[in-house]
Amino acid sequence: MIDFLTFKSFITPFFLIVFYYIGAVIIPIFSFLFILWIRDRYFLEFSLRIKKILKDKISFVQRVVFIALFIFSFLAMEIFWRMIFEFMIAYFDMHDALMRLTIR
Repeated sequence: MIDFLTFKSFITPFFLIVFYYIGAVIIPIFSFLFILWIRDRYFLEFSLRIKKILKDKISFVQRVVFIALFIFSFLAMEIFWRMIFEFMIAYFDMHDALMRLTIR
């Protein structure tokens, strides 16, 4: 308990894991729902016209490529998010190991 009170032991790795899951799961879901709400609230008529125009002008292959690029980008962002948190957790693990060595 004294290590916690004197900041020799960090609680950060636990919270990093919590924030990782919030960022990886909850934020994309709420962002998508928020975008749908904004669209329906402020841009519904404009959105319907754009959807009709795009449906007439964009081929099936272009739609598939766009969706594939979106999925690839989303997965790349999720992997990058994971790597950032792995780096921070490793940093705090190294700090804890070094603190245990200097205390001895």
